[in-house]
Amino acid sequence: MHVIVDLAVVPLGVGVSVSSYVAECEKILGEAGLNPRLHAFGTNIEGEWDVVFAAIKQCHQRLHAMGAPRITASLRVGTRIDKVQSGQDKIDAVARRLAEME
Repeated sequence: MHVIVDLAVVPLGVGVSVSSYVAECEKILGEAGLNPRLHAFGTNIEGEWDVVFAAIKQCHQRLHAMGAPRITASLRVGTRIDKVQSGQDKIDAVARRLAEME
């Protein structure tokens, strides 16, 4: 099943800067072939359910291996079975509506 996930991973107990941990997760997601899209408060991920969630598990495992004693993750998960739709399709639909309003 195709899934779109908005993932925010926060390692705890590692200080105030977490960019190296975020970069490591981005690397894992990319290596899994998921084409992650980083934004200011997380990452959008698209792919098959099992592949996406296996990569999220790898992120947790890697961050613990890097020394993070605790990790909290927030996920928003969307699935759709009536048609194939990407995250970019959703963005484009809103852009079209905005253009119609001008």
